[in-house]
Amino acid sequence: MKITVLGAGAWGTALAIAAAANGDGNEVRLWARNPAQAADMKQRRENLRYLPESPFPPRLQVLEAGLDELPALLAADDLVVIATPMAALRDMLTLLRASPAPVVWLCKGFERAAAAGIGLLGHEICAEVAPGLQAGALSGPSFAKEVAAGRPTALVAASDSPELRERLVQAFHGNSLRVYANDDLVGVEVGGAVKNVMAIATGLCDGLDLGLNARAALITRGLAEIARLGLALGAKAETFMGLSGLGDLVLTATGDLSRNRQVGLLLAKGLTLQQAVDSLGHVAEGVYSAHTVAQRARALGIELPITEAVVALLDGRLQPAEAVAALMGRDPVAEIH
Repeated sequence: MKITVLGAGAWGTALAIAAAANGDGNEVRLWARNPAQAADMKQRRENLRYLPESPFPPRLQVLEAGLDELPALLAADDLVVIATPMAALRDMLTLLRASPAPVVWLCKGFERAAAAGIGLLGHEICAEVAPGLQAGALSGPSFAKEVAAGRPTALVAASDSPELRERLVQAFHGNSLRVYANDDLVGVEVGGAVKNVMAIATGLCDGLDLGLNARAALITRGLAEIARLGLALGAKAETFMGLSGLGDLVLTATGDLSRNRQVGLLLAKGLTLQQAVDSLGHVAEGVYSAHTVAQRARALGIELPITEAVVALLDGRLQPAEAVAALMGRDPVAEIH
């Protein structure tokens, strides 16, 4: 299978490595927007900037091309994978809207809302700018470093198209990477987006040394918020008990490789949001998605108290201890409501 991964951050690089190492004989190309980075990767046979000490397999090649050259260069591909941050997804889908090859994205989150609009999930952006595209998402609990090292990982291939789901399984399913198909694209995307916000909250909880009981409560109530929003947007309830719901939440909320968790930990130490983000060197999507998650919930008349506390924290309206106090001081409610 001929596959091109567009975006050479840590996750795009890791997935390209995994696809190229797959025993099914994939031919994989990795494209970086920055020509200097592409040239360096081609020479070194690794992504020293974002994923060092992860050598490229022989079947992984670096594609050196300008952005406007991509549609023609990808026309014969069997699969195109967009591995950019969420902020670039709209532009990439617009560029590829006439692509004969199916397109999937890896980014998890909501697009930043325009001045008078609402932030959209990936499938909603695709419906606006590339409605005829065969498209979907590849998601699930996964740290790039572990995938590149060949450690056991399970992902979800989500799409309305059975053919695309099957193609994703064929492309990435291998000895160390297991891929499950799911037709609930809405649920998979909501799980992948909102868990980043919950990971910030859990990092804050751990950074304040509130204990394991508090962590367990926060993760559990966070999953309830994810499901509440997802169901209101048309998702299936069972999706949130799977890899892109519970699985991704547990990993991102508790794993120290999680950038969103690190944001919470750093805020608990007294760093400003800007200091915390700058120290990461990578995008933490939860910082940008939290406001949109809260906005979508308000528009639907849904209560997401953890999300609202994270938004107030990120905006500087609450200090870390105050955010916890605001959650603990809420009136009691039934667990299932």
